[in-house]
Amino acid sequence: MVDEVKLLQAWRAGDTAAGADLIGRHTELLVRFFANKAADVMDDLLQATFLRCVESRDAVRDGAKFRSYLLTIAHRELIAHFRRRSRDNDLFAPEATSVWDLDPTPSTVVVDREEQRLLAEGLRRIPLSFQLVLELFYWQDLTAPEVAEVLEVPEGTVRSRLRRGRELLLAQMQSLRAADVHGRPSLDDLERWARSLRES
Repeated sequence: MVDEVKLLQAWRAGDTAAGADLIGRHTELLVRFFANKAADVMDDLLQATFLRCVESRDAVRDGAKFRSYLLTIAHRELIAHFRRRSRDNDLFAPEATSVWDLDPTPSTVVVDREEQRLLAEGLRRIPLSFQLVLELFYWQDLTAPEVAEVLEVPEGTVRSRLRRGRELLLAQMQSLRAADVHGRPSLDDLERWARSLRES
């Protein structure tokens, strides 16, 4: 399999098949990124992300970081989408506004277990900036420095959002759980469920 650095170099040199191969390798990554946040307009967001990627392919400095580059574009497109959708886009703040605030319909993420459903739904109910950090870290398996690069914030901000995001998510999951029959979710549960959802 041709590595991504060579594909990127070939694409920049005019090989459109190399570009299609490079982008195609990351389509599932982007589908997962948009799934629990904007499934109703996912096709539009995918197209917009790919278009921006094509337009700015020369901006990628390191082919090994192409995944982070693509997720950065996807993040920008997602925020732009929510700004357009917000009733007052000048006041839209990802630090305070959740996906649920903008669209209070159940998640369309398909999951096998009740715990995973709670996790997916809980994520939609915490502010978007925390949801993004948690999903990139747990689902996309990015490191804290990579998350910082994608979201264009300092690494310290990512680490503090991870801590606060876990607290907010656990509180949401506890409030969503219908009865106390299965016990209350814990941080260990959260990390185990996140891994299982990423692998499903």
